[in-house]
This record gives sequence, C-alpha cells and structure tokens, in this order.
Amino acid sequence: MTVRRHLRGWEILGFLVVGGMGLLLHYIYGWSGGNRFVAAFAGVNNSTWEHIKLLYLPYFVFTVAEYPVFADPYRNFFAAKAAAGISGMLLIPLLHYTTAGMFGAPPSWVNIAVFYLADAVMYLLSYRLLSTFALRGTAWQIMGFALLWAILFAFVWFTYRPPLLPLFRDPATVQYGIPSPA
Repeated sequence: MTVRRHLRGWEILGFLVVGGMGLLLHYIYGWSGGNRFVAAFAGVNNSTWEHIKLLYLPYFVFTVAEYPVFADPYRNFFAAKAAAGISGMLLIPLLHYTTAGMFGAPPSWVNIAVFYLADAVMYLLSYRLLSTFALRGTAWQIMGFALLWAILFAFVWFTYRPPLLPLFRDPATVQYGIPSPA
C-alpha cells in the first residue's frame, strides 16, 4: 500500500473518530455530574466556542496518534495539521453565525450538520496539504507545532476563564463558561 493511500485511510478514520468523539464530548460533562476536571476536555455549555472545542480536542488527539506514522514521510506534518485544524475551527462560527443571521436561531440539526461539515473540510484539507507537501520547512513546522499546542491550551484556559464575548456565551442560559450550580 502506498503511503498516500495509507494517509487517505487515516484521514477518513480521523473524520469518523472526531465526529464520534465530538458527539461523546458534547454529553460527557453532564454525565460526569459537572466534574471540573472533565470540563477541560468536554463541552460545558452550548456556546459556539464549546462547539469548536468539541471539534478541536479530538482532532488534536488524533493528530498525536498520526504523528509516529506520518511525520517522517510528510515533513510538513505539523504545519499542515495546524492549518487544517484552524480551517475547521473557523468554519464553525462562520457557518453558525451566517445561518443564524439569515434564518434566526438555527435548529439543532443545522448545528450538527455544521460540525460534521467542518470536520470533513478539516480532514480534506489535511489530506490535501500533506499529500502536496505544502507548508514545508523548519519554520513552518515549528509554527505548526506551537499553534497546535497553543490552541489546546486556549481551549482549556477559556473553559475556566471565558472572555465576556458572544462566542463564549451559551445562548440558552446566557452564561459564560462552566454553568453555575443550580
């Protein structure tokens, strides 16, 4: 099997894993009884920021799993993965706020479709960037590596200390970050 076909299989698997893990992470905080440690990695409310977190955290974990397999044949690994991850992250608010602006508050199925579309675009771009060897070079790899980790840190940090911006506000409760105990 060629490395490129092997990559294609892994990227399809990544799409499926991120989709499944994102769904699981949407509910796991509630299932944990509001555990503050679980909050770092799971969705704590229905803000757009938390939906982006549901996409990025599984993507980051799957990227770590892909690293030993693809870092050597694809010397553009970190930069390509960072660029693809950022594209998926940007697509969620772009589509969410566009549909909300056009039609009002979108129904849940639209938010779910936006999530899976962002997941698909992220992995298609990842495959494209890796297989065309775009963003090669040491500086790109250092920036990609640093960005992947900085974004992970930002998701954890802003779970506990969200800025008072609309991106971080739960539209149902009009609260930011971890919900207050009832």
